[in-house]
Amino acid sequence: MQPEIRAIVAASSHAFVTGKKVAGLYDQSADRHLRIAAEARGEHLQGLDGDRNVKFGGTLPELRETGTGAAIYMEVTDGETKGFDRSSAGHFTCRIEDQVVQLYDHAESAWFTFVVQTVE
Repeated sequence: MQPEIRAIVAASSHAFVTGKKVAGLYDQSADRHLRIAAEARGEHLQGLDGDRNVKFGGTLPELRETGTGAAIYMEVTDGETKGFDRSSAGHFTCRIEDQVVQLYDHAESAWFTFVVQTVE
């Protein structure tokens, strides 16, 4: 899965699980702040990757990203999300705890951690 898609998945997962608006992410593996915003209302999501000026969103279980045209399948269960990026056929699992999203990218066999900035 591409790094920008991982960030979108992390922001979307946090918005769906917590119901809070995401105002930005800190990608610990890349050691950088990302201008990503996401808001979920029920099963609908809208978001913006401000670094790439790309919109993303949709209605569960299907999300789309307008930059690369990536399609993401996502399920929300028991405080976590799982699914796959149809573009890369890469599966993921996200665990959310407070302001932290831990994303396991099965294709990379690695964990990626994102710290979320929210809007109250």
